[in-house]
Amino acid sequence: MEKTKSNYCVILAGGKGRRLWPCSREDRPKQFIDFFGTGRTQLQTTFDRFSKIIPLENIFICTCQEYLSLVKEQVPDIDERNILVEPINRNTAPSVAWANMRIKRGNPDANIIITPADQLVVDEAAFIRCIETGLNYVSHNDVLLAMGVKPTRPEPGYGYIQMGDLSCKPDVFKVKSFTEKPERTFAKMFMESGEFYWNTGIFLANSRKLTQSFESIFPSVLRNLKFEKPTYSYDEELEYVKQNYPRYPNLSIDYAILEDTDDVYVMKCEFGWADLGTWHAVYEFMSHGDADNVVVDSEVMLDDSHNNVIKLPKGKLGVINGLDGYIVAEEGNVLLICKKGDSSALVRKYVNEVLIKYGEDYV
Repeated sequence: MEKTKSNYCVILAGGKGRRLWPCSREDRPKQFIDFFGTGRTQLQTTFDRFSKIIPLENIFICTCQEYLSLVKEQVPDIDERNILVEPINRNTAPSVAWANMRIKRGNPDANIIITPADQLVVDEAAFIRCIETGLNYVSHNDVLLAMGVKPTRPEPGYGYIQMGDLSCKPDVFKVKSFTEKPERTFAKMFMESGEFYWNTGIFLANSRKLTQSFESIFPSVLRNLKFEKPTYSYDEELEYVKQNYPRYPNLSIDYAILEDTDDVYVMKCEFGWADLGTWHAVYEFMSHGDADNVVVDSEVMLDDSHNNVIKLPKGKLGVINGLDGYIVAEEGNVLLICKKGDSSALVRKYVNEVLIKYGEDYV
């Protein structure tokens, strides 16, 4: 794909990643770790993927103040002005609204990809073809386009998009409904119906449509900047954002786009995808070894053990006997052993309890 100057990418890298605790920690969450031992962190892999198709100067990274040094260290090729640092944590929608304002100011005809920093993609060639098709679609249509993939299991940790009517483009459908993290029973119904696709969290739109959508959702915060300071500088923009950003509600881009906006479409994609968000998702995504165990970049001896996912630090050897259907994960001062099942809810529960009882050093 040719690198078109009107195409931009916004990478979201400010999350805490607590569902993958204890390997994802407060001071170094999942997007900043080399989880699979490939030599590249999830943020770096995402940057590598999009830098093949998007001009370097058109890639922006949204994060929070505590992770700014990690972003600069791991993606040194990015100009510091392309790193948007939230002055206060307000989830992903406000940071995308700010990024859109910045991009639109420089190019009113921009087409924008919004992506989490921790996506796993198997078939990069197919992924690029989907992105190319999607960018072409939003460049000619004022719509918000979600990238959807067919469910392979009733995963309660993902969002589900119900497809409505087919658009004029093959594989692009009007979004009928959106359900975030349903109960497993409903997730099973959604999967079996054939009407629902997983929400990858990757969205495409032109800057005009994004602006229109955010103006209907949010208070008139950032857009007032152009009226108060028609010829504002970079430093003046940062100061204005610092003073006004707290007025934004705490809202994710998924909810902002899929639940509160008209003209939302989903494109059916096939490129081998997983969200590195839960231990169960890691287990389902990776190749299963002997007795259906998944060992993630670790040294382990297994005996009479089945259906486990294991992640240990370098230099540690795990000898495990008689374990079935568990997560065994160690990082720093924490060892987690829990049933694999619906692990995302369990891990969140443990993180909250550990935080209360033992403090931040263990979270």
